[in-house]
Amino acid sequence: MVDRGQGIDVIGFDGDDTLWHNEPLFQAAQDQFVELLAHYHDRAWMREQLYQTEMHNLDHFGYGIKAFALSMIETAVELTEGRVTGQEVRALIEVAKGMLNAETRLLDGAAEAVARLAENYRLMLITKGDLLDQEGKIRRSGLGDCFRDIEVVSGKSREAYEKVLRKHKLSAARFLMVGNSLRSDIWPVLELGGRAVWIPYAVEWAHESADEPAGREGYYRITRIDELPELLERIGDES
Repeated sequence: MVDRGQGIDVIGFDGDDTLWHNEPLFQAAQDQFVELLAHYHDRAWMREQLYQTEMHNLDHFGYGIKAFALSMIETAVELTEGRVTGQEVRALIEVAKGMLNAETRLLDGAAEAVARLAENYRLMLITKGDLLDQEGKIRRSGLGDCFRDIEVVSGKSREAYEKVLRKHKLSAARFLMVGNSLRSDIWPVLELGGRAVWIPYAVEWAHESADEPAGREGYYRITRIDELPELLERIGDES
């Protein structure tokens, strides 16, 4: 059994929807997608088909806005049986460009919480998706200097976290992950013997849904990121 009575050496942070808003961009893009093609099919049905295409393409394109753009175009071609126009495809490309150039809006209290914790902990940003897109978000967020280490990964599995911890010579028992996704940020770290803090986001992507590990050792839940420093103080007292 892992000894979680030890202190915490490193705090890992997710980026999208943990430090800055992200999912609303995808929700708005989906709205634009169905409005653009509304004369072809029912809106709700098109949303479902787009989601299924995204899931099918994860192994091919991974996560991120560029992968989403390719899925939008593929879905448009399939739903219209090839009748989608060049103008409509161009419009979908412009939707993706708008997402890529969107402002990085921090969650309330994120900047203050991260800066405060950086005074006493080694912080690591672990985010998944397209490298260029994630680098842009980190730069625009203004938080990059708070993190000693930044890892952009193609996906967040137990094996991916093992690789990151091994690369930085870190013990899972002394690592804590903070994120909004139970599937990507919480369960893999708990399974490794680390600790994890779940901060639910207002909008959840269906793919990231998972059962909450309520009552499991090493698991914590808070409602806002500005509650994190106080929680870390309590965890430190327990150690």
